This record gives sequence, C-alpha cells and structure tokens, in this order.
Amino acid sequence: MARLQFALQAALVGCVVAWVLDLQRSLLGLNLYTEQFLLAVLGLAIALCFLEKRRTRLDAAAGLFGLALCLYIAWRYPTLVNELTARPLDGVLMSAALAVLVLEGTRRMAGFSLVGITLAGVAYAMLGDRLPGVFQARPVDFTRLLVYLGLDTNALLGSPLAIAIVVVVPFILFGQLLGRCGGSEFFTDLANAWMGRFRGGSAKVSVVGSALFGMISGSAVANVSAVGVVTIPLMKRSGFPAQIAAAIEAVGSTGGQLMPPIMGAAAFLMAEVLQVPYVEVMVAAIVPAFLYYLALFFQVDLEAAKRGIRGEPAERLPQALAVLKSGWYFPIPFAVLIYALVVQGMRPEYCALLASAALIACSFAFGYKGERVPPGAMLRAVVSTGGAVVDLILICAVAGMFIGILNITGLAFGMTLQLLALTGESLPVMLALTAVMAILLGLGLPTLGVYVIMATLIAPALVKVGIAPMAAHLFVLYFGIMSMVTPPVALAAFAAANIGGAEPNRTGWAAARIGWAAYIVPFLFVLSPSLLLSGAPLSVAWAVASAALGIWLGTIGVVGFFYAPVPGVRRALFVAAGVMALVPADMFAGAFVSDLAGLALGALLLARELRARLATKPAL
Repeated sequence: MARLQFALQAALVGCVVAWVLDLQRSLLGLNLYTEQFLLAVLGLAIALCFLEKRRTRLDAAAGLFGLALCLYIAWRYPTLVNELTARPLDGVLMSAALAVLVLEGTRRMAGFSLVGITLAGVAYAMLGDRLPGVFQARPVDFTRLLVYLGLDTNALLGSPLAIAIVVVVPFILFGQLLGRCGGSEFFTDLANAWMGRFRGGSAKVSVVGSALFGMISGSAVANVSAVGVVTIPLMKRSGFPAQIAAAIEAVGSTGGQLMPPIMGAAAFLMAEVLQVPYVEVMVAAIVPAFLYYLALFFQVDLEAAKRGIRGEPAERLPQALAVLKSGWYFPIPFAVLIYALVVQGMRPEYCALLASAALIACSFAFGYKGERVPPGAMLRAVVSTGGAVVDLILICAVAGMFIGILNITGLAFGMTLQLLALTGESLPVMLALTAVMAILLGLGLPTLGVYVIMATLIAPALVKVGIAPMAAHLFVLYFGIMSMVTPPVALAAFAAANIGGAEPNRTGWAAARIGWAAYIVPFLFVLSPSLLLSGAPLSVAWAVASAALGIWLGTIGVVGFFYAPVPGVRRALFVAAGVMALVPADMFAGAFVSDLAGLALGALLLARELRARLATKPAL
C-alpha cells in the first residue's frame, strides 16, 4: 500500500509538471482538453485521500474506483461534453458518483464545514424557487444540477480546481524542495543570527523566521509546525509564558499567507477572479504584510521589555556571516522567481518550476553545511508534494461546486442585493459585517474556502458601494486569514498551544491581543489606495510612515510599557494617538489633520516618558 501511494503521488506531481511544461504536446503530440488533465489529477487526489484515510478495505476500493472513474470520464470527455445537455443516464450517474466521492474525500481531509455548506447550497438549488423575494432561485431539475456540478467547467472543473492544480502545486513543490534542501533551517538560523542578541530575541526570531518561512509555505498551521517546534521552546526558555510564546508564533505564522512573493492558494485564485496578473496581487499585498509583521515586531519587543527578557548570549547564537556562507545560494531561487514573475512576465506556475530547478542545481552543486542532498532524497521530496496537496485539490473542487451552485441559482446576485438593503449601503456597517462574517466562516473552514464564499457572495456588494475590486478581495482574504488566530476556534493558535504545552483558549485570546493591529489594517487599506501602493509616491510614503508610527504608539498603549509601566490614562492616550496616526491622509477629507494630531499627541507622550526615564536614571 505504501508503494502504491508513492506511485500515485509521483504520478500526480509528474502530471502537473508535464502539463506546465507542455510535454504532452511537445513530446507525445497529444492535444488534450484542460478538463481531461484536471480529471486525471483529481482522480489521483481522490485515490490518495481514501488510501491515506482508509479504515477498511472498502475505503481503498472507493479510492481506486474514484481514480478509474476520473480516468474514464477524462477519456470520454471530448464526446461526453457534447452529450451532457441531453443528460444521458451514464453522464448523470458518473457526475453524481464523482461529486459524492469529492465531497466525502473533502470531509475526511478538511472536516464537514465546507461540505455542509455545499450540501445546503444543493438543498437551496432544489427548493429555492419556492422562497420569496430576492432569495427566490431559478427552478433547477435535479439531473441537470448533478451534471452541472460534477462535469461543468463553471462548477467542479472550474477555476478553483484549475488554479490549485496548475498554479499552486508547483509552488508547493518549491516549498517542499526548499525544506528538504535546508532552506527552513537556513532562514531560522539567519533570523537567530540577526535578532537573537536583542531583548526578547527568541520572539523576534519567531517573527522573522515565520515571515521568511511563510513566504514558501502559505499555510498557517504548516508554518507553526515547521518553525514553532524550534521557536516556542526557545521563547519559553528565555522567559515568555507558554501561552504568550505560542500566541506569538501563531500570529507570526498566520501572516505567511499574506507574505509576498509566495502567498497562500487563495491569492492565486484572487488573481484569477479579478482577471489580473498574480504580480498585481503580490504588489498590493506588500504594505499590508509589512504593517502586519511590523506590528507583531513592536508587540514582542515591548512584551520582552515589560517582562525583562534579554537576548541570548552571543556564544549560543549562530554567526550571520557563517550562516550566509553556508547557505548563500538560497536567495538565488527567489531571485529567479521574482525576475521571471515581474520582469519577464512569465506564468506563475512556470516561474515556480524555474525556481525549483535553480534550487536543485544549487543544492547539488554546493550543498548546505557541507552536505549535499542525495538524489534519492531529492526525489522523495518531489514526490512528497503529491501527498501534501491532496486536501488542497479536494477543497478547491468543492469550492468550485459551491460557485456552481451560486451560478445556477443566482444566489450570489440575490445576496448582494440583500446585503445592500440590510446595511442601507452604509460602507462602515458593510465592512464591519463582512469582517465578522469572514471570521465566523473561518472558524470551520480553511482560508481558501472562506475566500471563495466571501468573494462570490460579499465582495460584489463592497465593489457596488465604491470599493476598488483589489481592495475588496484583499479585505475578505485578510479577515479569512485572521480567523486562524481568532477565538473560539483559532486553528493556528491551537496548533502552537499544542507545541508549547499551553491552554488552547488562553493562547487564542493572547494571539488576538498580540495581533490587535491586524484587525485594523484592512479597514485602512480598503479605504485608502495608498496602502496598496496605488497613488503618488509621496502620498504612499506618508501613508506607510504614519501607519507604522501609529502602530508603534498604539502598541505601547496595548502593552502598557515603554521604559517603564504606563498607567491607565496614558495607555488610553497612546492608543488614541496611534489610532489617529494610523488613518491614511487620503482616507477622507481632513484625515491629514488626524495624522498630525495623532503624531503630535504621540510625541508629547513619548517626551513625557523620556523625561521620566531621565529623571529616574542615576547621575554618573
């Protein structure tokens, strides 16, 4: 069984790489429909899912049946696609079987939440024509619904599945290779060398290491698992309480899905939904990601100062030059990736394979810490990608089914009208409601599922009231990501708590407090294009600088410490100064005055703290 799984994983990765490189056409002369390729890879994912989660022999049989079914549909697809409008019995039965297998596989891999929402959508499609008002749906015949959901290019075989398989899998391959070649260890060592000697150095290592590793993982829980096993015990040993150490790692790891150049899978889907190059999404995310990690860095610095936690002794830390000398080539694949994406304008999936090839070549040529990865181990890293992407492929398939339900019933249009009516087209109310909905959905759904639902149901309403499409979609993505550290179900915080031996609920609330600025930043960039690098350079520079200073001032108030503990009234004033300075100057008329007032109040408060510090400092 293990050999079978290895072979299926290898076949999945091989199919994706061959498709991206167009080998089936150039070497074999095959002209395939994209849907035929998607069905083949989906079949492999179904088989791997049921084999991995098998309890009985029946599960293994179901997985192999799913693979055979997908391959048969792929073989028949050129003729079947022309017969589906007549809804032949075999087409209906195959579509129904495929939908059931995908839903059950997703339930096993990611829980019932997304599956339950999709089944509710199916019930709505069948009964929606009996509902009143804007929620009334077009009547849909059950056999037509089955064929549409399982085999139509606007449903299961639609954009989410294509993005997951064609675009995201090559980036996950790059991440798997980087981890196997020592990249995660290199980034952690580099962060340790840079930050370990400063106060709270272990926590700053966590922040920097999570940001660097997050660029290649795109998954909060995976980031916690990879980096947290090193940084959480280090933070506890230096003096941070277990729940604070776990919370810092959880917040740092969660931001990886926002971190260019490789963001989470939802960012690639966003580019497809918005019909823009992925580079535009990447550029728009730069400032929000910078402010996210800057806020976390300020938070851990002041937490360390408040608790008197000093840096690690120099003799315990790696030397930056030694780290760079041993792994100097690790930035090369990223340079290749960014050059191919930004300068050459190549397809993201092709860029990811180029970066992977550069990484493999450098690893074989130079090694890391005097050791080269054996070819067999490199091959196993490549093949392991096939197992790592199973849940992603199935989730995206179900997400496509949900989008299909919205299309065939017209629910998305009705929801937009209902939301506009409910909020009275009030932008602040709509933004607050959207943020709450994204977080609530994120309690049981992966980030990709949250984004798909919010992007199809809610984002159009935000665009309708004047929000730029890029800002609207980033807004719903941002809050979908923040659900990973928002109680009562904060998956990243719970994963970190498990590593740190902390109480999960206390860790979740600590993470929400530590990541306080991340709940404010989306409201800023959704109303200010300057924070998405859109506008005059001077306006952008002022917006970023004032927001950074505002976050620092606000963090002093939240932590309640600067040189010494800050009492209640001054804490509130620091928070007020920070909030006023955070407001971008182009958000509304008079916002520039708010910036100046916040910075002036902050300067007065800082001067008072400095004066008090000098007064208590003993004379030489």
